Amino acid sequence: MTAPVIPWLAYLSLGASMALVGSYVGLSKVLVLVFPIFLLAWLRFGIAAVAMAHWVKRDATEPSLSRHDRWLLFFESFFGNFLFSICMLFGVSMSSALAAGVIMAGIPAAVAVMSRVFLNERISRRVMLGIACAVGGIALVSFTKNSDAKGSGSLLGNLLLVGAVLCEASYVVMGKKLTGNVSPKRISALINLWGLVLVTPLGLWQALHFDFTRVTAGSWWLLLFYSIAASMVTVWLWMTGLKHVPASSAGIFTVLLPVSAAATGVLVLGEHFSAAQAAAFALALAGVMLATWPHRPRTQPASSRAG
Repeated sequence: MTAPVIPWLAYLSLGASMALVGSYVGLSKVLVLVFPIFLLAWLRFGIAAVAMAHWVKRDATEPSLSRHDRWLLFFESFFGNFLFSICMLFGVSMSSALAAGVIMAGIPAAVAVMSRVFLNERISRRVMLGIACAVGGIALVSFTKNSDAKGSGSLLGNLLLVGAVLCEASYVVMGKKLTGNVSPKRISALINLWGLVLVTPLGLWQALHFDFTRVTAGSWWLLLFYSIAASMVTVWLWMTGLKHVPASSAGIFTVLLPVSAAATGVLVLGEHFSAAQAAAFALALAGVMLATWPHRPRTQPASSRAG
C-alpha cells in the first residue's frame, strides 16, 4: 500500500498566512493610534482593491460563479472581514486583554466543530489532540502575557469576542467550500471588494472628520504594508493551502496567529519572554505537528487481500 502524499506546500501556505497575520496584528497597534477604526479598514480594503484589480477577472479554465458561490463570497467577506473586525476591535475595547486571549483560543475547536457539522469532515483522534494542544497553548500565552489584567471585562465585550471566534471559524469553513470552484487569487480579490463595499459608508463618515495632514510618511508606508499583507497576501496563502487540506486540520494553523503576534512583541517591541510562554509555544507547535504528521498506512493481512 503506497504512503499518502503529504501536502507540505499547503501546510507551509497555511502556516505562513497565520504567522503573517500575527505579525501585522502586532504592528498595526501603531496604525490604530493614527487612524480611526472604520477609516483604517476602508483605506486597507481600498488599497488592496487597487493592488488586486487584475485578480478579479475569471481565468479561461475557471467556471462561471454560480448563485451559491456568489452568496458564499458575500458571507465569507461579511463574517471574515467586516463582522470579525467589528466584534474583535469593540470586544477588546469593552473587555480585558486576558479574556480576549482566552476566548480567541477557541478558534481551532470552533473550526473543528463547524467542519464536522457543515462539511461532514471526519476528525481523527490525533487532530482532536492537536486542537487541544493548540487551545491550551494559546490560553497559556494569554494567561502569562496578561497576568496583570484586572477583571474579566464586561459581558457584552466577552460575547463580542465569542462572536469573533465564530466569525473566524465560519471564514475557514466557507473558504473550504469556495476553493473547490474558485481560484485562491479570485477569492481574495472578490471578498476584499465586498469588504470595501460594506465598510465604505462608515469609512467615509470618519474620513470627513479626519485630518489627513497629521499622518506621517512612516504611517502611510506601514498602512501600505498592512493593506497588502492583510487583504492580499495572507488571504491568498490561506485559500491556496485550504484547497488541499481539510478545514478541521487547517483550523489548527490559527494557533500561529497569537504565537506570531507574541514573537513580534518580543523580537520587535522588546517585550519580555518568560519560561511559561516558551512552554505555551511548545504546546501550540505540538498541536500543529500532531495534525500534520503523516499517518502510517495500515497493512492488510494477506488473507484479506487474497481473492
